[in-house]
Amino acid sequence: MALVHHTRPLSANLNHLAGRQRTVIESVRPEIDGGRFPIKRVLGETVAVEADIFLDGHDHVAASLLYRFENEPDWIALPMELVENDRWRAEFPCSSIGAYKYTLEAWPDPLETWRADLLKRIEAGQDVSIDLLIGASLIEEAARRAARGDPADRLWSWASQLRNESDPELRKALAFHEDLLDLARHYRDPSLVTRYEKELRVIVDRERARFSSWYELFPRSFGSFRDCESWLPYVASMGFDVLYFPPIHPIGRDFRKGRNNAIAASPDDPGSPWAIADHTTIDPALGTLQDFRRMVDTARGLDLEIALDLAFQTAPDHVYVRRHPEWFRSRPDGTIQYAENPPKKYQDIYPFDFSTHDWPALWTELAGVVEFWIEAGVRIFRVDNPHTKPFVFWEWLIGEIKSRHPDVLFLAEAFTRPKVMYRLGKLGFTQSYAYFAWRNTKQELTEYFTELAAVRDFFRPNLWPNTPDILTAFLQSGLRSAFEIRLILAATLGASYGIYGPAFELLEHVPREPASEEYLHSEKYERKHWDIHSPASLHDFIAQINGIRRDNIALHTDRTLHFHNTDNPHLICYSKTSVDLSNVIVTVVNLDPSAKQWGFVDLDLAALGIDSSHSYQAIDLLHAETFQWIGPRNYVELNPSTKTAHILRLRTGA
Repeated sequence: MALVHHTRPLSANLNHLAGRQRTVIESVRPEIDGGRFPIKRVLGETVAVEADIFLDGHDHVAASLLYRFENEPDWIALPMELVENDRWRAEFPCSSIGAYKYTLEAWPDPLETWRADLLKRIEAGQDVSIDLLIGASLIEEAARRAARGDPADRLWSWASQLRNESDPELRKALAFHEDLLDLARHYRDPSLVTRYEKELRVIVDRERARFSSWYELFPRSFGSFRDCESWLPYVASMGFDVLYFPPIHPIGRDFRKGRNNAIAASPDDPGSPWAIADHTTIDPALGTLQDFRRMVDTARGLDLEIALDLAFQTAPDHVYVRRHPEWFRSRPDGTIQYAENPPKKYQDIYPFDFSTHDWPALWTELAGVVEFWIEAGVRIFRVDNPHTKPFVFWEWLIGEIKSRHPDVLFLAEAFTRPKVMYRLGKLGFTQSYAYFAWRNTKQELTEYFTELAAVRDFFRPNLWPNTPDILTAFLQSGLRSAFEIRLILAATLGASYGIYGPAFELLEHVPREPASEEYLHSEKYERKHWDIHSPASLHDFIAQINGIRRDNIALHTDRTLHFHNTDNPHLICYSKTSVDLSNVIVTVVNLDPSAKQWGFVDLDLAALGIDSSHSYQAIDLLHAETFQWIGPRNYVELNPSTKTAHILRLRTGA
């Protein structure tokens, strides 16, 4: 049969191909939107990377996970291990705050293919003299790539022994020298290596990005910053580690709101802190920048970190309005558009127009605001309504700030559509508020937190049972048990959670009007005088919950949350564990604040590392009780008048 001749050489179509790269790398995890966004971790965690890796034919495959700190030039290679069905895995540690890159390499492994076939032939009693020579040739190729020095000398010596050793059994033994095999693999043929086409990123934050307990407080209700200092021990005594202040800036006078969001303000109404008159100045009633710095230092001595509100909007009499009217949107009548969330109107607030033609100057100015407060000692920002500003702005701003200050954290106050919230998480926000406040039933909670588990590589929820804007119907009952239930759920379902106080611990529950989620006499529009020494306060209960959180590392993460079955829809049961299963916490909550509920919980003991045939202790950390349980199915009874939940630490043995 005659050969087919082409008028155009075939090689002309092959020049762009890496024809010797036979290995496929696909379905890499974790990878966010094809590598468009980084994943998130905290200092000390690891990144477990998996991928489908395979090639044609029957040759063996080898693969490496490559990683490096973003500013380091050299990759560190870790061998990947086959899990099952062409799925490979390896993990690397996050030992520094900042950004890492990672990718994968894979290649046909001729040495492992040779060794596996050799072993089969030896076990079958076949002559392997030729096979040993084949192995010697492969090792010699590796020695040539090693070029010179000790590695090359060791490989040449090994190949020579394989060729010339007179003792057949010794030659066979030499073929399985693990150290030398690893050395030869190191000098593999680079033309056979397939590199994954993407370099993926991970942002590594400090631990508070993963585990934190927030307390929100309006400092003006306590006086000046110097007055607030005397209240810091109160907050610290409840076990919180982040104290968040709403805006502390001067409040505009034009169109200032009165009590309960009244359009007209009386002369002594302080107005809403979110109607900001100057972003880099402190309200004179609170004190000076020096006073603020002193309070930040005092708080730090109590293991409290001050977080500030970042609200990119202005009062009508802000200096920006006068100097840069082009940064705002004008209406047809020539007036500036104020903020609205129909039917609500916020005449005291002007939003920025991020579509302005002068956007570079606006962006630069706002980045300068963040830098100003970082210089003043702030490392955590709660960002007001970020979903109303462009995604591209936040990606730029957060990237710029974290490139210079990798320890800075951003909490997104974005109660909006899930995909918008998730996008904010992807582009850089450290944490986000979540829909927890409106999830009350077992089904709602289970479904929602199962949904959150699927996005945990980029979205860290921070759970708040209340905020100055949110007084849910569940809390409006005013029942102490209702507040306890929501606190326990927030503190144990979430590694990060917060409360708006003292409204929460003092059981504040009266809405502005029926069917409203706004507080009557909201602290947003007036100064409050709180009786924090009230005997009805939840202070001690909150301190106990935060102490349990602090002492049990299982509650420091969201990654191990696991729901367990109950036969009563008013009882919810879930667990968290440490990585090594040395700390196992099971929480059972009565979701009904007004009636006793009982039933059986069915624990997935395998997930908890407990042998179902042996008894184990269930130590109630809330009520200092110990139950001796055996098997997965056990009875619980919770009466909200005395006991709203069990927080159980499981231990094996009597």
